[in-house]
Amino acid sequence: MSLFEDLIARLQRNRIWIALQFGLTLGLLLVGLAWTRLPEKHVWQAVVSIVLPLFLLLCVLELEAGTMRGLFDDDGKRVKLVWGAGTLLVWVALYCALWSMLDWCDDQIPLWAGYLNSKASSGARATVFTFDHIERWMQLAEWVLRWVVLPAKLIPWSAASAQWGWRLPMRRILRLLRNWRWWLGVVIAALVGVVLPGVLFSHAPSGSVSAQVWKVVLKLIAVYLLAVGTWVLTLAWAATLFGREERPCEEVLVAVPVISGPPEGELSAKADVRPPDVSDESSN
Repeated sequence: MSLFEDLIARLQRNRIWIALQFGLTLGLLLVGLAWTRLPEKHVWQAVVSIVLPLFLLLCVLELEAGTMRGLFDDDGKRVKLVWGAGTLLVWVALYCALWSMLDWCDDQIPLWAGYLNSKASSGARATVFTFDHIERWMQLAEWVLRWVVLPAKLIPWSAASAQWGWRLPMRRILRLLRNWRWWLGVVIAALVGVVLPGVLFSHAPSGSVSAQVWKVVLKLIAVYLLAVGTWVLTLAWAATLFGREERPCEEVLVAVPVISGPPEGELSAKADVRPPDVSDESSN
């Protein structure tokens, strides 16, 4: 079976989880939006405003862990779904911390670009190493780190922890991270899921007020479908490549010869040994 046939097969086997990704994610987003509008005039409203975010977080973690385990053909015998979802919270926190660091770097880019521009020679400052060029290069590097390197590094670890907990198959994960097909898939996903939605909203809507509203609504629907679809396909692609990697020793089934075990229906093995020939003993 080729890689793409394996990819399609995984998507077909997990139609329910994929449908939940599109439907339940939208529902959770709407509930989260309603939570931001919830007043706190009464005690029950204050309690709901505290409990509801925790409930939404639990639902998101369960949804993502279940989708990962389904696409990766997890049998559910390693760790329970709730524990696998709990490990994702650590990776989400790490992702948020690294995202905040990149936000800080984004704010410092003009300062760094000005410093590097001042250190270049007068001819380079006017031609190649201009402030605009350096700033654009740094912004491109920051974009690659944010949308390519960060997801490509964290998705394999997150998907593995959703199945194994913290007893991770290190070698398989590292082999996946060294696979150029995985990085190519993440680059394509970043272009489709990030760049294309930006192109859709790069032009201001025109026409009547009603036409502008409909255009914005259709664009939002397209962006949502692109984002969720890209996320699902990225997980499925990781699962496909991960499934092609050699399994660790604790997961390899070793073939045992039939004659080494007991016959069918018996609890222990035995061997029939021919007794010594009496005639041979008498001749001796």
